[in-house]
Amino acid sequence: MENILKLINEKKFIEAKERLEKENVVDIASFLEGIDKESVVKTFRVLPKDMAADVFAYLDHEERMHIINSITDSEISNIINDLYIDDTVDFLEELPANVVKKVLKNTDETKRKIINNFLNYPDSSAGSIMTIEYADLKQSMTVSDAINHIKKTGIDKETINTCYVIDNNRVLLGIISLRKLILSSNDILIEDLMKKEFISVNTLDDQENIAHLFKKYDLLSIPVTDNEKRLVGIITIDDIVDIIDQENTEDFQIMAGMEPNEEEYLKTSVWDLAKHRILWLLVLMISATFTGNIIRHFEDVLSSVVILASFIPMLMDTGGNAGSQSSTLVIRGLALGEIKLSDGFKVMFKEFRVSLLTGSILAIVNFIRIYFFEKVSFLISLTVCISLFFTVIVAKLVGGILPIIAKKLKLDPAIMASPLITTIVDAIALTLFFSLSVVLLNLPV
Repeated sequence: MENILKLINEKKFIEAKERLEKENVVDIASFLEGIDKESVVKTFRVLPKDMAADVFAYLDHEERMHIINSITDSEISNIINDLYIDDTVDFLEELPANVVKKVLKNTDETKRKIINNFLNYPDSSAGSIMTIEYADLKQSMTVSDAINHIKKTGIDKETINTCYVIDNNRVLLGIISLRKLILSSNDILIEDLMKKEFISVNTLDDQENIAHLFKKYDLLSIPVTDNEKRLVGIITIDDIVDIIDQENTEDFQIMAGMEPNEEEYLKTSVWDLAKHRILWLLVLMISATFTGNIIRHFEDVLSSVVILASFIPMLMDTGGNAGSQSSTLVIRGLALGEIKLSDGFKVMFKEFRVSLLTGSILAIVNFIRIYFFEKVSFLISLTVCISLFFTVIVAKLVGGILPIIAKKLKLDPAIMASPLITTIVDAIALTLFFSLSVVLLNLPV
């Protein structure tokens, strides 16, 4: 690629174009994202027309914007008209209104109407990510007719691996694979070969639920129908991979106590990074004052037995870590569909049993360390370890059930991840510790 760029700079455009034709479009897009802006436009203009749209589809948002603002209206028209509908819609959804107008102005009328319909679907719905480039067949066709039809129309389709059988009103009747068509006799009717039991989604279904269907049924594509069961588009696996990546990124950010942000880290401004983090930091900082109030409330207990204060960090850290372990597993289970909302009691019972085992082992090891090695009195060692045992139990129960509660309240379960659970468990751990100290050590409140 460096040699190709050198040819372009030397204005050897024909030779550069011939070299580019031999490269993979994904590799070309990756290379363009690593060079200066001027060279990006130069290289893009040298690309063969049939490759330009494919390379454009793999570029990131910033590079696409730069190219659109740098090339002519006719070049924009060539790119947009060659892009698949779903890629076009994804691109336009990221653009400012004035740039969208510029792009649509240079799109042919038929495709412009289709794009406008797609843009009216809610974000994150099946309708917003589907494509209309699919292979459709009629049930009255023979295998020979169907293959000839695919040969005539398939060149512009995003995929022809699965064909969709519809009636005159475009109601979806069944599906049939290209493999089955090729291996069947020419005179057999499509209605006798098509699969009538199939998985489909509605235009308004949530994209995250659709991703679960792809995983569960090992799909490469899925048909999208309207409320009258008419076929309006399909969703392909490449779009689902992007959605899974997007949802995972969003969950990681929420679990770390940040607002979701789709921009790449190095391309996001310091101000935007701070803006996406500050809200949760403020919430967690203010909520942490509860632990401070608990400590002040039991000030007499601490002043009576000062050594108790040295065990507070250990209790709070262990409780927070125990809760985070449970919440991480439950959030993952919810995301993958392994845990359902009705499984709340099963999760609590399982986490309770796990907490009994882990809490007992931690308490015993801690007692040996404190009493035999640090020579702390028996009653204080016992108080600390009993507190630790109950803290682990509470932390695992809280960490296990809070994500499920969040899901029931139509919130993202990732909200109930480590930062928030740690704050809740810290308050409970301190209350348990001081209350047990008062009872077992006979201290003043």
